[in-house]
Amino acid sequence: MSLSLSLLAAALTTCLTLLALLASRRPLPLDHPNERSLHNTPTPRIGGLGIVAGVAVGLALRWLPEAWPLVLPAGALVVVSLLDDFLDLPARWRLLAHMVAAVSFLSLMPPVGWGMSLAVFFALVWMTNIYNFMDGADGLAGGMALIGFGAYALLAGQAGDTVLLTVSASVVAAALGFLLFNFPPARLFMGDAGSVPLGFLVAAVSFLGWRHGVWSWSMPLLIFSPFIVDANVTLFKRALRGKRIWQAHREHYYQRLVRAGWSHRRLVLSEYALMAAAVASALWLAKNPQWQGAVVLIWGAFYVAVMVIIDRRWREVANAA
Repeated sequence: MSLSLSLLAAALTTCLTLLALLASRRPLPLDHPNERSLHNTPTPRIGGLGIVAGVAVGLALRWLPEAWPLVLPAGALVVVSLLDDFLDLPARWRLLAHMVAAVSFLSLMPPVGWGMSLAVFFALVWMTNIYNFMDGADGLAGGMALIGFGAYALLAGQAGDTVLLTVSASVVAAALGFLLFNFPPARLFMGDAGSVPLGFLVAAVSFLGWRHGVWSWSMPLLIFSPFIVDANVTLFKRALRGKRIWQAHREHYYQRLVRAGWSHRRLVLSEYALMAAAVASALWLAKNPQWQGAVVLIWGAFYVAVMVIIDRRWREVANAA
């Protein structure tokens, strides 16, 4: 089956799965407002099932055996994360599952040496978690998947890497179907069953693309920089203040913007524009690799400036409260 028909099937499967869930009379796990959330009413957090179903159909209709190192660990994470959506598993068990998935991925790949294996292991576990941390606003994580994996699909297609193209494009199709239900105002959240495997796939596909020579080391950092910068800087600042980085909170920069008065729609549209600009820079850099250092420095300075502005605005809001 052609890739285009496979992707159409993935998007339709996602939509049909989510429609079936919304029409179901069975009780669904709800995301209740808490100290981390930005929503005001309980919302079903089962949208990840639609994403998973769409990606599974997209891959099944254009199956490539080389995708097993990605599919098996991600599938295991779906099962554990779905249990978490229903049962609220302890954090230590979730972290153990993330670590096992990372080890499984590495064990299914040709050896890369202990140093590289350790670095990839930590990158897999860390990205799996921070993607989940950043899934806190309507349309945000789904849009990051759509735009980020869209860039990966384009780069993989240009390089002729069929495996990365098929996996990335399947995620894009499923994310598009999901966003029809998650764009503000959201009717469904993706929950851990969606955000955790997506975070894992971001890191795993990033590594494979670098290893296959499809992109340089800076490409994934730039493409997913809106998530990477926000999550890492926020968690680092919390650690400096002696706070637990794994504890639920509302201190991410995107959360501060909403708490300062931005609507969810304004936030995600601004984030989409930022993501698109990062992707455009990455695609330009693919053809002009000699500018890699300069582009990274420019984006670093830009993010510092944006964070300073948001911090200043947040202090004004806090002082006025």
